[in-house]
Amino acid sequence: MESPADRARAVALRRMKVVATSLLGLMAVVFVIAWTLQDTHPAWGYVRAMSEAGMVGALADWFAVTALFRRPLGLPIPHTAIIPERKDAIGESLTSFVADNFLNEDVVRAKLARFSVAHRAGQWLSRPESAERVSAELGAALNGIGNVLDDDDVSDVMASMIQRRATDFEVGPPLGRVLGDVVSRGDHLDLVDVLVERIHEWVLRNEHLVSGAVLNRAPSWTPKFLDVIVTDRLFNEVERFVRGVRDDKNHQLRIAVDRFLAELADDLQHDEITRARAETVKQRIVDNPEVQKLVRSAWGSVKATLLDAANDPTSTLRVRAAATIGDFGRKLLDDAELAGKIDRWIGDAAGYGARHYAHEVAAIINDTVANWDGEATSRKLELLVGRDLQFIRINGTVVGSLAGLVIYTVAHNFLG
Repeated sequence: MESPADRARAVALRRMKVVATSLLGLMAVVFVIAWTLQDTHPAWGYVRAMSEAGMVGALADWFAVTALFRRPLGLPIPHTAIIPERKDAIGESLTSFVADNFLNEDVVRAKLARFSVAHRAGQWLSRPESAERVSAELGAALNGIGNVLDDDDVSDVMASMIQRRATDFEVGPPLGRVLGDVVSRGDHLDLVDVLVERIHEWVLRNEHLVSGAVLNRAPSWTPKFLDVIVTDRLFNEVERFVRGVRDDKNHQLRIAVDRFLAELADDLQHDEITRARAETVKQRIVDNPEVQKLVRSAWGSVKATLLDAANDPTSTLRVRAAATIGDFGRKLLDDAELAGKIDRWIGDAAGYGARHYAHEVAAIINDTVANWDGEATSRKLELLVGRDLQFIRINGTVVGSLAGLVIYTVAHNFLG
């Protein structure tokens, strides 16, 4: 199926063929007239010689041009229909020509040296509309990737990866270092304050639970009023103890908690038994079905969040991406060292590609031509260059007629 451009070329080609053929026809008409009248006046001999040579030139060039694309008049003349008969050889020649002259490493490096990719990229990326466009394209790419990926497969991969990494990672030493650092800096004290405060509030709200625990265990033979006195006294002591822990920052219980946490931090790093217990607890958490379910469901939330942000031009992700791209563009313009380094990287990469893959890249020409049939190849090339080749026919007609006139003049006046 011809493209609009091919149809336009076909129209132009037909017009030039009409012009060239009409000129041949004109030479033929002039020749007939001159041949008829050549005895009436000597000037007609010059006209006849000119038109005769013009016809010869026109026919010769018509044959030459036509022989490129098809057999003239359908006759099996040798060395005609050159393009249909030798299209594979032509494709191979074009492949070698392009690879050796256009994809040559020296040519590619020289072109890139004159054309600073980093500087031009910096100019384009530094414009806000360009940075926003790149951000939008990245968002579209992210959206496409998200739609292509299978959620179940990704979730399984994530869960498997997290489980494997968690299994291989010993949690005790790093956890001990973090805990030791927290205790040494006193960062845990606020949490201790909150816990003690909540315990004191719970004691005050649940006096009946404390008292009930004592009354239920009192001997049956003790007087009731004595049980109440003991219970009240015990509750008051418990409340006073907890209040003391709450109010006294240097309380012995607080000191004991600090000492316990410090020892635990040290054991997590150096005690084999404690480290083994920590690993056991970690593995139980990792293998817990609910944890596995949570990990698998996390991908859905992450994906939805990313896709929503990628599709929203006003999202923080898109805005920051555009700002980062713009900053990078400006850095390419301001930092000559960075721009030069990037240009060298591009030059080296392009040079490597040209050195090793030039013929493979150019082979697309040979492969494409090989897939065409002979007539299609001839038709495509004729549409591309046929109009210009018709000027050969026109020039052949004009030059031939002038040459014939000169030859006749010289022969008639100087050799006759």
